[in-house]
Amino acid sequence: MDTSAFDDLLEANREFAKTFALSGFDGVAHAGVAIVTCMDSRIDPLGMVGLKPGDAKIFRNPGGRVTPQALEALVLGAHLLNVNRILVIPHTRCAMASHTEEQLHEAVSESAGQDASWQPFGVVEDQVEALRQDLAKVRSHPLIPESVAVGGFLYDVDTGLLAPVTGSSDDESASA
Repeated sequence: MDTSAFDDLLEANREFAKTFALSGFDGVAHAGVAIVTCMDSRIDPLGMVGLKPGDAKIFRNPGGRVTPQALEALVLGAHLLNVNRILVIPHTRCAMASHTEEQLHEAVSESAGQDASWQPFGVVEDQVEALRQDLAKVRSHPLIPESVAVGGFLYDVDTGLLAPVTGSSDDESASA
């Protein structure tokens, strides 16, 4: 395998390893936190809540949705990895909330040079409502203990601030 496309990253890794301090780490979430958020590179999941490596379990996907895979991670975190607080955090100016499924299919098809209409992308029409649905999924999951605090927040990529979003549309929620 030719790794030359990764030379800069491998060099950075060698520098990182010179001061690596997590050797022997037990792998639990020392702050008891799990975060589900988007894969967007503008998001620093640990930094935005004042945590450091080893403090939290992070699950990232397009749109920061609570998928079956995210639920799997949260169940494992709650029972095996010291998680007692779960934050679900989508963000402003997210491509998954600002494009239609058709637009993404067209863009990917053009870039790939082949039809991508078969690939689902899970766009979000209403971020706040989708977040409320995701919070309900976590809170009602039979393997997530009621003792685990579950919170929903919208991260503003322009200010770095988190705005709480409540669990029901009848409640007061953050302005997006």
